[in-house]
Order: sequence, then C-alpha cells, then structure tokens
Amino acid sequence: MEKTISLIRERIRDGNARVVTAEEMPAIVAELGEEGALREVDVVTTGTFGAMCSSGAFLNFGHADPPIKMEKIWLNDVEAYGGIAAVDAYIGATQKSATREESYGGAHVIEDFIAGKTVELRALSTGTDCYPRRTITTELLLENLNQAIMLNPRNGYQRYNAASNSTDRSLRTYMGLLLPNCGNITYSGSGLLNPLANDPHFRMIGGGVPAFLGGAPGMVVGEGTQHSPAGGFGTLMVTADMKQMSNDYLRAATMAGYGVTLYMGLGIPIPILDIEAVRATAIRDEDIIVDVIDYGIPTRSRPSLRKVSYAELKSGVVDLNGEEVRTSSLSSFRKARQIAGVVKSWVEQGILTPVQPTRPIDPLKSAMPLRETTRGPRVLDIMDRKVIAIREDEEIRAAAQKLLKGETNHLPVINTAGKLVGIVTTYDISKAVVSPGKASLVRDIMKKKVITTTPEEAVDVAVRKLEQYNISALPVVDGEKRVIGMLTAMNLGKLFGRWLK
Repeated sequence: MEKTISLIRERIRDGNARVVTAEEMPAIVAELGEEGALREVDVVTTGTFGAMCSSGAFLNFGHADPPIKMEKIWLNDVEAYGGIAAVDAYIGATQKSATREESYGGAHVIEDFIAGKTVELRALSTGTDCYPRRTITTELLLENLNQAIMLNPRNGYQRYNAASNSTDRSLRTYMGLLLPNCGNITYSGSGLLNPLANDPHFRMIGGGVPAFLGGAPGMVVGEGTQHSPAGGFGTLMVTADMKQMSNDYLRAATMAGYGVTLYMGLGIPIPILDIEAVRATAIRDEDIIVDVIDYGIPTRSRPSLRKVSYAELKSGVVDLNGEEVRTSSLSSFRKARQIAGVVKSWVEQGILTPVQPTRPIDPLKSAMPLRETTRGPRVLDIMDRKVIAIREDEEIRAAAQKLLKGETNHLPVINTAGKLVGIVTTYDISKAVVSPGKASLVRDIMKKKVITTTPEEAVDVAVRKLEQYNISALPVVDGEKRVIGMLTAMNLGKLFGRWLK
C-alpha cells in the first residue's frame, strides 16, 4: 500500500488528515502495525531546539541620502559582512562584538532585532562618484529593514555525538563545560523528535520542503555545510523571514570559554507515503546510538569512550568504565516537543503544506577534512634534542649542579629503565636547599605529575598546554615514555621569530 502527496493534501483541506508528532508515532505503530499506521497516519511532525552556531541572516538596510556603499559594517559593534552589495550585509551568529567580545555577538543582534529592540548601524566607506558618503551611524528596528532573511548554512544535525573529558582539568567547549576525569557527559539533540532521525535517507526531506524555523514558516534550501549522512551526520540549510520569528524559539547564548551561539527551533512535517516512511518515523530513543567522544584528545579524530543510546543519555546517568557518570543536555526537549506540536497545528491549518522535495539531498555523501598543502610545525621541528636528565635515585646536590650550569631550568627525572617519572625545576631545588635535612634524593622533591608532549604533536597544541598549565617547558616523550627532547618557551620564540621575518 502507498499513498500520494495529493491524497494527503486533500485530507488536510477536508479536515480529515491524521497528523501526529514523532513522539506519538512509535506507540501507534506498536498498536496498529506498520500497515495500519500507514492507513491511519498522514503526517508526522518533528522538532528540535538547540545551539546551532552555523546560523545568520541577510539584511538590506535601504539607501541613505546621500547614498553610501557600506564597506565596513557594525551592528551594535558586531561586524557584519558587507562584500555583497552597497546596503546588504550578512551577520553571522558567532561573530563577537568588537567591544563586549564573548558576552555579545551576532546571535544577540538577531535576537534584539526580533525582540523589537533598536540596533545601532555603523558603516564606513572609501566613497565613490555614485556613493559619495563615507560614514553613517543610525539606529534601526527590524521593521525598518527592507529584508531580514535568515539563511542558516548548517542546522538540524542528524545526530550529535556526546562529549566527555579524560584529562585532569576542566575543558570549555562548544559541548559546554566538560569536567576532568570524565566527570560528566554532555549531549545535544532531541532524539526521537529530531527531523533527520525520522528521515535518515532523505526521502521526504529536501529542497523546497516546508519547515518551522525560529517560530516562522520557512523552507529547507538543501543540504547543509558539513553534510555527511554516510556517517550519520547529515545537516540542512534552512531559511525563513526574521520578521515572522519569535524569541520563544530563538535565543542568543554564550558558551563560556568558547564563544557566542544561537539557539534555534527547527521542525519539519514528514508525509507518510509508504511503509519505509512508517518505519523511519517509528524510531525510538533506544534506537539512536551515538559515541561518547573524548574531547581531552586535541585531534580531529577524537577517540570514542563508548557507544550510548539517547535513552541512556536522557536517563541522566551513563555507565562509563564502571563508573556512573551524570549526563546533561545542551538542548531543550521540552521546546522540541512544543515545536513538534506547533508544526502539527500548522499542518492542520494549512500553514505548512507537506510536499515532496523539489531538489533531493544526497543520502550517501561524506564530508572531507581540510586539504592542507602546507603542514603546520610539529614539536619535532623545534624541540631541543639534547636532553639533560637526572635519575630519581640521585642526590639533590647532583641536580643542583646540573641546573647551575645554566643550560636548562627543567630536569626530567627518569628511573633506572630510562622512563620519565617526574620533573624538577630550579625552584624545586631552591626550596630543598633552604630546608636542609628534609629531603636528600631527587625523588623526594620531584613533581610526579608531568605534562608532556610528543614529537608529532602540533606546536599549537603544545603551546595550549603551556598556557593552560602555566608552565614554561614540556618533556618530549616517545611511545615508551622515554625522554627524547624538551620544548621550551625559547624554542617557541625562535619559531615565531622565523615566522615574523
């Protein structure tokens, strides 16, 4: 049995359509079976509400008198891109304020416009014959703009991996605050209500399909940036009129230590035309599996600590290496449920009319990493290969003599097998000297917790370690924890000196 989109639209016009939310669909399929659900249900509605950094809006300000070609544009001190026309601009949600930095950004400008607040426009120009004006400052309301069209390059991830942190310090990320030693797990997304979880093969969702966006009727443009459905990470590009939006479904936020983001509400109606659509929309939280990724590893391909279902994440506790770890959501399921309900009402009222995609989205595409034609510097490129070390069973006096030679301020401490077990500095030796008798061997005063690097680690990552731990040197170790070099602030100074020439 199959249905047509024309039949469903006719039922909607006649008031006979059965429209349900994705949260309701699993129980309907369990009760009626797939064939029964296909006969009974015409449209399934979805919703999600979470941080969607890749968002922004095209704005048209209208022409001033005398006219100006706006080359540099700021809205409430947030820079907007003006390289598209004289009085058009695109403001990105994550752009930071020039004066308030992380506490205010493009997302806040968008939120202020929609809230009915005035926004200061400031623009500069070099001036031309047809656009002689060079500066302008004025205050604008959303109603003063000719167009305010939200066009979000990447919204509505198909799924989102959870996050944890295996290091011994807290990390501030776009997945929120991650506590040390895997002290918490954060996640995002609405699970069974997620639009793309209900159409994983992009059969019903594609270009031209209606959508709820930020409280306004909108549309799916096509695939979003970083669209990678082959791995379960499809995305959407979506658009809607900002003048119809509501702050109930759009809010600016700041992720501490990361930056500005925009919380967006997105919902899509899915017509139920065949058994495959029934099966897809009957998905449960138990069926949606994601990885808990270790954000303590600063590489593009971070390791997975384990796989987990959305049902486990939503339970509030996940077992990780035999420990119960608390979970927390960065998105709002309550809002997602509310959005799915609004979409249901809009479909029934004819505000959002289900259609099949006019431009299909590739369900097999994989996103590629950046092609790097020049490799960035690695630790091995600049480290000191001459290592002055000391054994843990040597006397403090021997360590002092090595440090007094002035060749180093840091002594890696090794055991009899030549493996790193600690580190001592000039400061450690000084403390031992002024307190004689309390310690005699290096192992008595060494720091056992040593922050290290590896030869293949990117210099940028190593620099981040120096900054985070407020230290000035890193032992470079191989896979067997043998010290093969030292990276110091002096090495970095030489590197940046070469770069500046």
